[in-house]
Amino acid sequence: MFKLLRFLKPYWWQVIILLLSIALQTWFTLRLPALMATIVNEGIATGNTEIIWTIGFRMLGCAVLTAVGALSSGYFSSKIGTAFASDLREEIYAKILSLELSEVEKFSTASLITRTTNDISQVQQTVVMMLSMLLRAPMMCVVAIIQAFATAPDMTWIIALAIAAVIFFVIVIISSTMKKFKLFQKLLDKITLLTRENLTGFRVIRAFNNESVEKKKFARANSELTDTIIYISKVMSLIRPLIGLVFNLTSLVCIWVGVSLISKDFAYLGNMIAFMQYAIQVIMSFIVLTFFFMMLPRANVSAGRINEVLGTSAKIKWPAKTLGQPSLVPTLEFHNVDFSYRHAEQKVLSNISFSAQAGDTIAIVGSTGSGKSTLAQLIPRFYEATSGEIFVNGIDIRNYQKDDLMQRIGYVPQRGLLFSGTIKSNIAFGAKNISDEDIVRSAKIAQADDFVMKLKEKYNSRVSRGGTNLSGGQKQRLCIARAIAKNPEIYIFDDSFSALDMKTDQKLRAALAPATKNSITLIVAQRVSTIKDADNILVLDRGKIVGSGRHSDLLKTCKVYQEIVRSQLSPAEYEEELRHA
Repeated sequence: MFKLLRFLKPYWWQVIILLLSIALQTWFTLRLPALMATIVNEGIATGNTEIIWTIGFRMLGCAVLTAVGALSSGYFSSKIGTAFASDLREEIYAKILSLELSEVEKFSTASLITRTTNDISQVQQTVVMMLSMLLRAPMMCVVAIIQAFATAPDMTWIIALAIAAVIFFVIVIISSTMKKFKLFQKLLDKITLLTRENLTGFRVIRAFNNESVEKKKFARANSELTDTIIYISKVMSLIRPLIGLVFNLTSLVCIWVGVSLISKDFAYLGNMIAFMQYAIQVIMSFIVLTFFFMMLPRANVSAGRINEVLGTSAKIKWPAKTLGQPSLVPTLEFHNVDFSYRHAEQKVLSNISFSAQAGDTIAIVGSTGSGKSTLAQLIPRFYEATSGEIFVNGIDIRNYQKDDLMQRIGYVPQRGLLFSGTIKSNIAFGAKNISDEDIVRSAKIAQADDFVMKLKEKYNSRVSRGGTNLSGGQKQRLCIARAIAKNPEIYIFDDSFSALDMKTDQKLRAALAPATKNSITLIVAQRVSTIKDADNILVLDRGKIVGSGRHSDLLKTCKVYQEIVRSQLSPAEYEEELRHA
């Protein structure tokens, strides 16, 4: 928890104003009992109305200044707490974006969402309480004890006994709920995960008639969370009656002891009243501390989860600027590249080597799990190669500044992903200062213009989150248009034509060829018809290149490629392909 307090540094001057406001509030709050004692001893006891009025106006002034201090401290504590949470959210979001994909998968998307929202809100509430109450409570407690001792030293043992009782109850309650708070956060992650899975995959759930299974799974997780919350609530509910008991017993003992002292000296009446008020302030301060310590265990769990993300060192390191001078002509080279996931025994890619020049189309084909997409994702450094070297324009990608490398790459993922906004904003997502003409040109090349122009608002038509109001093929075409609009040096199409019909696929590739004549095009595909015209086809099998060359050459020399082609064509079509090879 305290590691996160470094985010308060930019607001140090506001913290100082807050401390001064709390000091003002505390001082004038604790002046009131002493003034009350003076009114009782010197005014009411003697019938001196002048002292009553004089001291009364002083008390009114103290009350006004106390209110000013309270308003000021409340304002600044809320302002600082809100800014603290805002900075923390930005920091954790930036950290998530900097992580490698495997590191993000380690936490899980649902857990990262919970950490960025619920956990930060929990920490924020605790910080606000710490700033507004925790700073005031110790100050109030110490000064009140000093004043109480000065007012009625014979009764100060009552305060010490009450403090000991409160501390004992707090320790017992917190120790019995700490593990439950940790379990609560884990179960909240689980609920978020199940909700996200069910909402994302509700079509599959319905198609397989598994609603009852998913309901039972969610009900079990929800029941665990409910039981945990009930246990925490039961234990925490004990704190109020226990503190109330201490509070009432303290008042009773103060009156009992005070009355016995008043019988010896009636002038002690004002001191007893003042002492009771000081005792109340001390106990109230400890009640505030109790509530803070009730929140602290949960906040500590949340802070630990946040620090776990912030403390994760990104495996991929980016230099502040590109080291070296990239060539003006696009080139791509793989030199003996290996890749394996962390703690995995088997390599996903092994000894991958190939090169490409501007204007080349490189196709990657292979069976499921052969490492096709992984190879493509090494170029933008979504994953880091275990060994070997990858060069873009003659510079090792590890020597590129991040923005410099990404600006050279146009990446289209397997799953068409669009953002909430308009069709225009999605196409222009990666292109700076792009004109409307270039947006339309990119859409036409991607064969998206036809369906866009049929929409009511055309390129200003709204796209819902994730593009759920568009078909799979429409989303893919817009994602391809987004990459074309960027005009990159290297195009990476990661199985990006799978949702297109054969006719649209053919028209798109024909329109794409002149647009990419000065760039390198890397296509990952399952369909042979998509990649048969490529300049070089890399055939992967179990992470290794088992064949490379043009379509006609591979039909004669590569058994794996022959099997892939044969699986997609009828025997007659396959024989026709062999005759033309």
